[in-house]
Amino acid sequence: MEDWALIRRLHLAEGESMRSIAERLGISRNTVAKAVKAECPPKYQREVRETSAIRAVEPRIRDLLKDNPRMPATVIAERVGWSGSPAWLRENVARIRPEYAPADPADRISYEPGDQIQCDLVFPETRIPCGAGCDRVLPVLVMVCSHSRFIMARMIPSRTTEDLLAGMWQLISGLESVPRRLVWDNETGIGRRNRYAAGVAALAGVLATRIVQLKPNDPESKGIVERVNGYLETSFLPGRRFTSPQDFNAQLSAWLPKANNRLVRSTGRRPVDLIDADRAAMLALPPMPPTTGLISRIRLPRDYYVRVASNDYSVNPQAIGRFVEVSADLETVRITFEGRDAGTHPRSWARGQTITDPAHVAAAKTLRTAFQNPPPITSESDALEILRDLADYDRAFGVAFETGQVLS
Repeated sequence: MEDWALIRRLHLAEGESMRSIAERLGISRNTVAKAVKAECPPKYQREVRETSAIRAVEPRIRDLLKDNPRMPATVIAERVGWSGSPAWLRENVARIRPEYAPADPADRISYEPGDQIQCDLVFPETRIPCGAGCDRVLPVLVMVCSHSRFIMARMIPSRTTEDLLAGMWQLISGLESVPRRLVWDNETGIGRRNRYAAGVAALAGVLATRIVQLKPNDPESKGIVERVNGYLETSFLPGRRFTSPQDFNAQLSAWLPKANNRLVRSTGRRPVDLIDADRAAMLALPPMPPTTGLISRIRLPRDYYVRVASNDYSVNPQAIGRFVEVSADLETVRITFEGRDAGTHPRSWARGQTITDPAHVAAAKTLRTAFQNPPPITSESDALEILRDLADYDRAFGVAFETGQVLS
């Protein structure tokens, strides 16, 4: 470009001959003549290569894209037997693909106060010590008010339905308000293909809200919580160490007020300044809290333990052979028998653990000793009370022992 400008200045403005300019610059007179005639500086323009190789396979490429518009270019190359440049094939496939796979535009969404809370699970790479030498990657339930961008989050023991519903209720009760909609993706613990998992519809009914499951491949509809997931991973987790799930939740609870005091670029406001408008448009909490967590009823075996989420918890052995009610929330496992407490334990977030109350072991020892050492027979009358005359059974069932006939 500099040579083109210099040539035109020397020839047109200063009147120097093209031969003199060619000798001064050490270039051909034809090059000088072309520069003088050109109205704009020369530029490199890549020639569109309509090579015979692409033309030969293009009908086959179109047939494949017609059947499967999103087929990767690498698969197309294999199907058509392409042996040329992979980049050149990808460029031509990208040119042809829009004819068969039209774009799916995403609209801008506006969020009314109190309308929805977006929910999701994030799995931090940090392994959390859960006791007994067990370190696990545990899910963090994240819920964000779409209008105010107010963040609520806590770590939960698992992604099962019982733990998801218990975590949702804890966060909603902390907010002291219920949105009109709770937006989820196709999380297994919530449901799949527009079918709720057991207990999800009951929670929605008690809260008088609606749980919305998004269609697959629709991340834009809950983009707010997706961005918050990334914010947690980049702003909360780096440089932190955790000694237990409880320590994780304690540090997270201390950090969330700072996160909710940040300035959100899309709204130009801080979440703490908008959350009151969200709450004012939401519903009140139900008069009775919903039933969440794990609830079961089993007959207690001789091994006086019940299993909750792969861990075994001891029960008062007085309930052996009888039905006991087991309930477990995010923190505690409770076992009751005929309305009485038969065992209360802190919930273990590890796997394959046995949690034992020493009082239960002592009670089992007492019962075992009593079973193995029955009271002795102290008198003949006691023995007679234990032994029963078989004739009593004959008379009871109306059988004549002598004839073997049934008495009328």
